[in-house]
Amino acid sequence: MSKIIGIDLGTTNSLAAVWQDGKSVLIPNALGEYLTPSVVSVDARGTVYVGKSAKERLATHPNETASVFKRFMGTSKKYQLGKQTFLPEELSALVLKKLKEDAERFLGEEVEEAIISVPAYFNDMARNATKRAGLIAGWKVERIINEPSAAALACQNVKQVEEATMMVFDFGGGTLDVSLVDCFDNVIEILAISGDNRLGGQDFDDMIAEYFLKEQKVDVSKLDPETIGVVRMCAEQCKRALTESQTAQMTVKCPQINATMEISRKDVVNFCARIFERMGKPIRQVMADGHISVEEISDVVLVGGSCKMPLVQQYLAHVLKRNDIETIDPDHVIALGCGVCAGIKERNEQVKDMLLTDICPFSLGIGVHDNANSGELRMSYMIERNSALPISKQHTFFPHEDYQTLVTLSIYQGESLYAADNLELGKLEIEIPPRLSVQMPICVRFTYDINGILEVEVDIPATKEHKQMVIVNKDLSMTEEQIQAKLREFEKIKISPAKDEKNQYIMDWGSRLYMQCTGELQQEIGRKLEYFRYEVRRDNRSLKRVQKYMMVYLGVVEGMVNQFIKLSENDWKDGSWYQEETEEETQEKREIEDEFRTWEKENYDDSDTD
Repeated sequence: MSKIIGIDLGTTNSLAAVWQDGKSVLIPNALGEYLTPSVVSVDARGTVYVGKSAKERLATHPNETASVFKRFMGTSKKYQLGKQTFLPEELSALVLKKLKEDAERFLGEEVEEAIISVPAYFNDMARNATKRAGLIAGWKVERIINEPSAAALACQNVKQVEEATMMVFDFGGGTLDVSLVDCFDNVIEILAISGDNRLGGQDFDDMIAEYFLKEQKVDVSKLDPETIGVVRMCAEQCKRALTESQTAQMTVKCPQINATMEISRKDVVNFCARIFERMGKPIRQVMADGHISVEEISDVVLVGGSCKMPLVQQYLAHVLKRNDIETIDPDHVIALGCGVCAGIKERNEQVKDMLLTDICPFSLGIGVHDNANSGELRMSYMIERNSALPISKQHTFFPHEDYQTLVTLSIYQGESLYAADNLELGKLEIEIPPRLSVQMPICVRFTYDINGILEVEVDIPATKEHKQMVIVNKDLSMTEEQIQAKLREFEKIKISPAKDEKNQYIMDWGSRLYMQCTGELQQEIGRKLEYFRYEVRRDNRSLKRVQKYMMVYLGVVEGMVNQFIKLSENDWKDGSWYQEETEEETQEKREIEDEFRTWEKENYDDSDTD
C-alpha cells in the first residue's frame, strides 16, 4: 500500500508529514527545511517558482508573485502573474505539487494520496476548492481535516492524557480558528468551533506597514508596486523582531523611501486594537456554543505561527484570566496531526484505535417562505452548527400555498435569519399534484458525513416519490461581479423597513444575537425579530412599547450569551439595558408577550420533526 501524506496547506507556509516508525514525521523540502512558503511566482519566460524562492520575488517582482491566496479559496478571485492568470485553488495546487515532489524525494517512492487540513471555519466552497487543488496537483484526496482537529490529534498523541478539555487557539498567517476539544481515553471529540477566515498574522504586517507610512507622511498612492512590496516585507521583519524584544527598528531603503523609525509593542497594541477585538469574538462565541466556562478548560493550546507573538499570548492570558497557556510547536503541530491522521487511515497498529469525532462548522438548512415578510425566504435549519458528525436529520414541511404544482427546495449553509444572506449549495425542484397544503407533507432528510459530503433526500408520501441529491465537489465559486452584487444585496437587507435609527439598531442587534445562538433560543429570537418588523410596518402607537420590550429582551439574551466567559470590567460593553421593573412595566411586558404569542400562533405551524 502506498503511503498517505498529511498536509498543512497554510496561508503563510505549508508543510507535510507522514506516519513512519511509530510516529508522525515531518518531511523536509529540497532546501532541507520543513516550512515551504505558500508563495507562487511566474517569471517572463513562464518558469514557476514555489516556496522560498518565490517569497524572495514578492518585493522584487510583485506583479509576477502571489501570496495569501488561501484567504480566497472557493472564490473566483483572479491572480495575474506575468502573462498567466490563476485562481486561488490553482495557486494552491502548485504548492501541493511542490510538496508532492518533496515527499516522493524523501520517501523514495511515488505517493498518491493526501489528507489536507483546512481552517475549521472554511465553508463548502473553500473546502471543495481545496479538494480540487489536491486533484490538480495529482493527489487522491478522500479526507479533509479541520486544522484545530489535527492540532488536538497531535497534542493528544504526544501528551496521552486520560481526560482533558482543551481550547485550541489556531492563529496562522491568514486565518483564525478557535475550538473546544474534549479528550478521553483514545477519543478526541470536537465540541464547538468558531473563527475568522480573514484574520491572521498578515493583518499585523499590513497595519505595521500602514502605521510606518502614515508616520513618515508618505502618500501611498504615489508608490510603485515594488516599493509597496519592500515596505510590507520590512513590516513583517519588524513584527518578527518585536517577537524577540520590546522595541524594533523598521528601516525602509529604496528609491522612493529612505527612512527609519522605532516601533514598540505598545505602539502595536494601540494601532492594532481592531485586530485584538476581532481575536476576542470567536473565543466568546465558542465558549457560548460549547456551554463551557474558563474554569472548566484544563488546557489552552496555541497553534500557528502568529501565536509566537508575545502580544497575542498576553492578550489571551488577559481575556481568559490564566497564565498556563501552552505553545506546542506552533509552526508544525497541525502537520504533525495530519501525519497522525494519515497513520489512522493507513490502519497503523500504534494509532488505529484512536477516534476523532468532528463537527459541522456551519448550519445547514432550506429556505422557507417567511409568513411575516412576504417574498423573503427564511432559514429553516436541518443541521445546526457544532453538530457531531456524521449526522442525519429529517424534518417535515408543507407547500407554501394550496394547490401548488411545483416545490423548489433551496439548500443553504450559514447562520443568518434570511436565506439570501447565506451560501446557496443547490436546488431540488419537485412536481406535486394540486392539493390542499396540509394534504401534501414533504419529508426532507439531510445526511452529513465526516468528509463534508451532504446528501439530501426528499420523500412525498402522497405520491410515494423519492428524490436524492448529493452535494460534493460542486463548483460554487462566484465571479467578482456576483460578489459585488451580493454585497449590494446585503446593504439593502441591512436597511430595515424601520423609519428611525432605534428600529435599525434593534434589528441589527437582534440579527447578531440570532447568529450567535442556536436551538430554541435562536428560533425565539428569529420570531421576535419578525414580530418586531411586523409592528414597524404597522407603525401604530404600540411601536414604542414593543421597542422598549425588545431592548430589554435582547439585553437579557446578550447576558445569556456572555455568561460562559468572565471578562474584566473594561471588556464589557454598556450594560445599561437592565432596569428594575415597575408593576406597570411588568404588566406591559406581559401584554406584549400575549400579543406576540397570538401573532406567532397565527403565522406558524410547528410541524417540523427530527
